[in-house]
Amino acid sequence: MQAVEGYVENGQFYPIDHIACLQGRRRAIITILDEPSREETIAEQLSAMHEMDRLIDSSGDEELPEFPRLHFGRELLEFFDEE
Repeated sequence: MQAVEGYVENGQFYPIDHIACLQGRRRAIITILDEPSREETIAEQLSAMHEMDRLIDSSGDEELPEFPRLHFGRELLEFFDEE
């Protein structure tokens, strides 16, 4: 028995790795996962990164909004390592 990872496109199964040579006809069970292939996921991530870069580049001339200073009503503590 061996497990084979691949993807299905237009009704055809395409294995990612080489399938060991088997003699004769063998019974096989294929489980179709409801998730995109790795290539689709990587392409979506790259597309999102390019869109983020484009948004960053286009916002270079925008002024930063000024926010009111927060007053906590007490002095803030600073944590640091003491020797």
